[in-house]
Amino acid sequence: MEKTSKVIRDFLINSEDTGRFIVTSLKTGRKYYVEPIDSGNRVDWGDINPATKRIEGNYGSKHKGSIKESESLITEENGFSNIVTLDPGYSPIDYIEMVDRKYQEESENK
Repeated sequence: MEKTSKVIRDFLINSEDTGRFIVTSLKTGRKYYVEPIDSGNRVDWGDINPATKRIEGNYGSKHKGSIKESESLITEENGFSNIVTLDPGYSPIDYIEMVDRKYQEESENK
């Protein structure tokens, strides 16, 4: 339990670099933890030098907004359950809304 508390407490540290975020449903109160996983396909980006017309200052390696799968904190060992990995291009917000709607309907039918 102590490890789980630390993982949850530290989840949003450097979120501007990791892309991690938490969605709390206003309808059900459930929390959804999201980690964008780096697919390895990156586009170079930086400043364009007007003289050479080349990109300089590769900022993409520092501020990726995603993590490698091996860096994931969302694991069963860290106390998470119902772990889902979405295909590239699938919106985590849309998925969360769908799951939350199902959870709400199941709760109302009990």
